[in-house]
Amino acid sequence: MAYSKEDILRLVEEEGVQFIRMQFVDVFGQLKNVAITASQLPRALDDQIMIDGSAIEGFVRVNESDQYLRPDLNTFAIYPWRPMQGKVARLLCNVYNPDGSPFVGDPRSVLRRVVSKAASMGLNLMIGPECEFFLFKTDDQGRPTTQPSDVATYFDLSPLDQGESTRREVCLALEKMGFEIEGSHHENAPGQHEIDFHYTEAVEAADQILTFRLAVKTLAQRNGLHATFMPKPIDGVNGSGMHINMSLFRNGKNLFYDPDGLHGLSKEAYSFIAGILYHIRGLCALTNPLVNSYKRLVPGYEAPCYITWSVGNRSSLVRIPEVRGQATRVELRSPDPCANPYLALAACLAAGLDGIERDMTPPAEVTENIYAMSDAQRAYLGIETLPTSLHEALEEMQKDSCIMDTLGKHVAKAYIEGKEKEWKEYRVQVSQWERDKYMTVY
Repeated sequence: MAYSKEDILRLVEEEGVQFIRMQFVDVFGQLKNVAITASQLPRALDDQIMIDGSAIEGFVRVNESDQYLRPDLNTFAIYPWRPMQGKVARLLCNVYNPDGSPFVGDPRSVLRRVVSKAASMGLNLMIGPECEFFLFKTDDQGRPTTQPSDVATYFDLSPLDQGESTRREVCLALEKMGFEIEGSHHENAPGQHEIDFHYTEAVEAADQILTFRLAVKTLAQRNGLHATFMPKPIDGVNGSGMHINMSLFRNGKNLFYDPDGLHGLSKEAYSFIAGILYHIRGLCALTNPLVNSYKRLVPGYEAPCYITWSVGNRSSLVRIPEVRGQATRVELRSPDPCANPYLALAACLAAGLDGIERDMTPPAEVTENIYAMSDAQRAYLGIETLPTSLHEALEEMQKDSCIMDTLGKHVAKAYIEGKEKEWKEYRVQVSQWERDKYMTVY
């Protein structure tokens, strides 16, 4: 919905909003905010709210710390889960320098740059995310356990799906905030759930992912549960992914659809697929940003491990759902919900656009179950694998000039430094598995 400053001031008064959260994200996708009272809203709408950028992960040094929040007026929303007396609203913000220029380290600005590039090509980027998460029980002190909130599996309903009420609350709350929820259901693993949004423009989709994560965690906590988007919180079951459905529109028409093309796909669709596959190893550090992310990307648990594409084949990394016409889309199945949505979407879309600009052609479609193939069969077909660790993914990202240029030097440097630190911390840890495996044998 499009709002003016006057609209927001009027709504705040009419709805009795007393608190406004001016939100932005750090380079790793963690939501931050400056909270103001309604009396300070005119200042905020005139871009006068300042933050100390040196205190934010990946932003600036202490000697250049002053930065300003410029709210995106169209993101104004009232939190439906907060008290109806003294309501709380939010505005998502872009970060600017004191001289009025956009801050190059603002992840939202990274995505906006890719969207602007697409617009210069006459293209509108649309995204539909499918977000999965776990609900776990908490202990007597309210701390999270790894005990699932139910014993249900795919598409079960109560009484087996005891998290259904929380999932329903999340959907209803998000709809009040302007989301269009296409569906929600229990996933494969006990305590695992999925909620799918209707496709929307790229920046709005990233905004929605952030809001979704906040809503899930907040409403789960209110119901005595702990929600986590950690990709693989428990072993032996499927992990949580965030499939990203992407499409390009030109003059209101889906550019990926061609009724006369093979599989009903256009030349641009095939080049977009080729770009994603070409850059996917460099993308992984952004779409799968944690040490834990690579515990999900292993054979046997439905997550993709191999760099292939197919129409309908769910063992492929890139899948083209069967629906055609305006709903034709490319589904990337490897990302997980811990990704910074602005950086992940920016990199994915930049990769696809690079494929179109360079007129790339994808490898042959793989229609067989890739997991059932032998290593020799995959090698014969030239099927490569995704990175198997965060360390490997970071190395691949640094070799990919398209991804690095999309991030820009500032964001790339801050992101790589932070993630290399995370990897080093992980490397020196000794796990319980290692103690169980080796203590008595050696």
